[in-house]
Amino acid sequence: MSTKRLLRAAATVSIAWAGLFATTSALAWGTEGHEVVALVAERLLTPEAAKRVGAILALEPGATLASVSNWADQTRTRSTAPWHYVNLARDSDCIYVMQRDCPNGTCVVGAVTAQVRRLISSTGQDQLEALKYVVHLIGDVHQPLHAGYAEDRGGNTYQLQAFGRGTNLHAVWDTDLVRALDPSSSSLAATLIARSAGTALTSFAPDQWATESCRIVSRAGFYPDDHKLSASYAQTFGPIAMDRLYLAGSRLAATLNSALGASTGEGR
Repeated sequence: MSTKRLLRAAATVSIAWAGLFATTSALAWGTEGHEVVALVAERLLTPEAAKRVGAILALEPGATLASVSNWADQTRTRSTAPWHYVNLARDSDCIYVMQRDCPNGTCVVGAVTAQVRRLISSTGQDQLEALKYVVHLIGDVHQPLHAGYAEDRGGNTYQLQAFGRGTNLHAVWDTDLVRALDPSSSSLAATLIARSAGTALTSFAPDQWATESCRIVSRAGFYPDDHKLSASYAQTFGPIAMDRLYLAGSRLAATLNSALGASTGEGR
């Protein structure tokens, strides 16, 4: 992305962010962010992968990648809750170590790997469930605070003031920041695809994706020092959130293309 386009995107985010500061109402992105990831992926599937995804989703009439993208949250249990995140040590340089960070595969890196294998090897309702997990968990690992630090529970215990109310940093990233980019899932997905045209799809590497997320968390200023969110926060981190959403969708498409299609392609 050119410097001029990046600055323009940041300015747009800042305007939207300033508008949000004028209201005290809580905004819900949880659903929207995962829908955006699914909509981006849908546009980047190869024809063969799209056909196979459609056949799997046909087991649930009317289902789309976007409509099932939040199923894993809606059906979360005590045993599956750890599948949605991974805790990395502050002194690890954000390097993922399976034995330390994901014992018995009970973290987002291990879970998404297991569900991709299940997607490839299963059929019927079992395959449909695996697809739902893959769509959701690839989105999760690209949300920076889903690969954060155990001591603050991925930003959940880092309290701050934002939008005229008390909240926490995890909620800001899960809800408000992406909502500020665009309140419409379909519109934001279209924007991400347009601004990222020609970006190559990537191979399956959830451990590396977690490292990327963690390194965003470790950046200076990610945790506001005064526990107050300002419009300037969006100038820095709004474009990063956009990049993470696009990468999640692109990598989801690449994963499905590889698992369900003949080859990985740039889209259709």
